[in-house]
Amino acid sequence: MTTQPRPQHRPTLLPIDEERVVWSDPTADLPTALADRPLLVLMHGYGAHEHDLTPLVPAIAGNAVVASLRAPLPAGPGYAWFPIEDVENAGSPDPAIAAATTAGVMRWLERTQALARTNGPVGLLGFSQGGAMVTHLMRHHPELFACGVALSGFTVPGLVGGDEALAQIRPPMFFGRGSADPLIPAQVSDRTTAFLASHTQLTTRVYPGLGHGIAQDEVDEVASFLAEHLNT
Repeated sequence: MTTQPRPQHRPTLLPIDEERVVWSDPTADLPTALADRPLLVLMHGYGAHEHDLTPLVPAIAGNAVVASLRAPLPAGPGYAWFPIEDVENAGSPDPAIAAATTAGVMRWLERTQALARTNGPVGLLGFSQGGAMVTHLMRHHPELFACGVALSGFTVPGLVGGDEALAQIRPPMFFGRGSADPLIPAQVSDRTTAFLASHTQLTTRVYPGLGHGIAQDEVDEVASFLAEHLNT
């Protein structure tokens, strides 16, 4: 008698550490702030942390309340939204892990929005893996987000249940990347551009000579994008 190998365990939810969220406003003020102003959620890249994107806040956030999240998985000196086991496939993570991190962010968002009786619009901004989280959250729950910004990000391969609804709603999306990015393969960026162009109201920018980083011109354009679509 032969036995079949047991399938590798995949978590269904990877929670966000609420104690590690970096807020732009004092926590005591959040119930009022979240009712009166939009919320911008920041998600860092692989091996970084919740403070990585906060220097951008004064330039891009406008009137928004900002929450910068720590990814749930340890990775080198920082944290990750999903593991990288093969650098060449860094732009094609395990869809089950991506779904689990998405569920974790959604649980955090539900608890956060419960602080206020009514809530303002929600925007998403992420870099690299955080950008992949932006696209995945919008694919799972397209009706919940006013807009998204993916910087040097990508889409997770495969179909998601909300893809058809996303194509109907077509929320505003900003996708920025460098022409000389050594980490995200060209075919992954092309896949991402094609998907977003057919499912969102897409603004896409390619910055000449930029590697895997964020250019000042990009920051300026993101600020204008958020001023139009989130801080209206």
